[in-house]
Amino acid sequence: MFSYYCNLALRSFKRNKVLTALMVLAIALGIGASMTTLTVFYVLSGDPMPGRSHTLFHPQLDMEGMNGYLKGEEPQIQLSRFDAETLLREKRGDLQAMMTGGSVSITPQKAELVPFIAEARYTTAEMFPMFQVPMLHGGAWSAADDEAHARVAVISKSLNQKLFGGASSVGKTLRIEDADVTIVGVLDDWRPSPKFYDVFAQRGYGETEDVYLPFSTSRDLKLGRSGNMDCWGDTSGQETDVNAPCAWIQYWVQLDTPEKVDAYRQYLMNYSDQQRAAGRFERPTNIRLRNVMEWLDFHRIVPSDVTMQVYLAFAFLGVCLLNTIGLLLAKFLRRSSELGVRRALGATRNAIFQQCMIEAGAIGIAGGVLGLGLAWLGLWGVRQQPVDYADLAHLNTSMLLATFAIAVTASLLAGLLPAFRAMQITPAMQLKAQ
Repeated sequence: MFSYYCNLALRSFKRNKVLTALMVLAIALGIGASMTTLTVFYVLSGDPMPGRSHTLFHPQLDMEGMNGYLKGEEPQIQLSRFDAETLLREKRGDLQAMMTGGSVSITPQKAELVPFIAEARYTTAEMFPMFQVPMLHGGAWSAADDEAHARVAVISKSLNQKLFGGASSVGKTLRIEDADVTIVGVLDDWRPSPKFYDVFAQRGYGETEDVYLPFSTSRDLKLGRSGNMDCWGDTSGQETDVNAPCAWIQYWVQLDTPEKVDAYRQYLMNYSDQQRAAGRFERPTNIRLRNVMEWLDFHRIVPSDVTMQVYLAFAFLGVCLLNTIGLLLAKFLRRSSELGVRRALGATRNAIFQQCMIEAGAIGIAGGVLGLGLAWLGLWGVRQQPVDYADLAHLNTSMLLATFAIAVTASLLAGLLPAFRAMQITPAMQLKAQ
């Protein structure tokens, strides 16, 4: 019966080409708009560390003085250098790393290349295994290198291609500012999206850094830093000094079990109490410990305009469905005599309902195919915009399947009322009219 109903739907399409085209176009426009915005939202709100985001945590401490204090307010979202280095040294997590961003000047060895500025990340050795950063050549430096302030670096695949033609550059020298560092590793393709470990840089959707250096080495070389910094109290010295009352360090810790999470939260509370007793902290203990997805939710990482566009697009899809309902209703009622004859020949109401719903589903599939093309066109338009997430706007397999699922579901919903009205047709009235 299914193939028979499909054949009836095809014949109906041929008899009412204009009406069918209007319904397919209405579905396609709604699907194209909604899938364009939904794909962008899906990409921007995804899990940057699938399977691991629940084990990676960002600690916060309330380190400021009592000036301007409000009970229960959010503590500093970054750590001071003193506190970050203390937590790192005490190693209460499975893995931990402190880091900040910066920009460095690169002087290529190739004469045809002029010096240029590259984005850098100053971090500690355990960042690489904690974030499972893939390596193309070599590997990361060690904790001993951190302590020895070793002049080593890990570079990105793109920078390796630019400077060394893609060949392994492990062991070669890289000129940064006025110092030479030895390359110990080259990253493979790696771009967590959002860039959760530093949501302050391009709102977390930019490219990952080209150069990674030990944090201790970056301070020895006095390399420039970038990103948010919040200071309080006496800041007469250098803001990046160990004892400066400034929060500018991102800190991440890996905690593999719920028990370890509870223990680390208690550790942060005890640490805050100790620092207040020592006179460093003035405010009551106020800590936070959020995992990756909680951290992203807290920062509302998805731009508000993208969320609004999703709502508007699905509202537009709703308008398109209303138009489709009207067109289907007109089409089915126009065929009252045909449906009445089928009922007189023994077709049940359920059979008529199934016939109409299969026809509505076929319209949804056709609308999904055309809507998919419109979505691709819409995403191409997004990629032309001057926004940091533009190059991420691509349909993947999940969104491709979702396109047809939404199209068919939408068309079936649109067909419910017309199909219900069609199944109520009385055979005797139609035969008498004939």
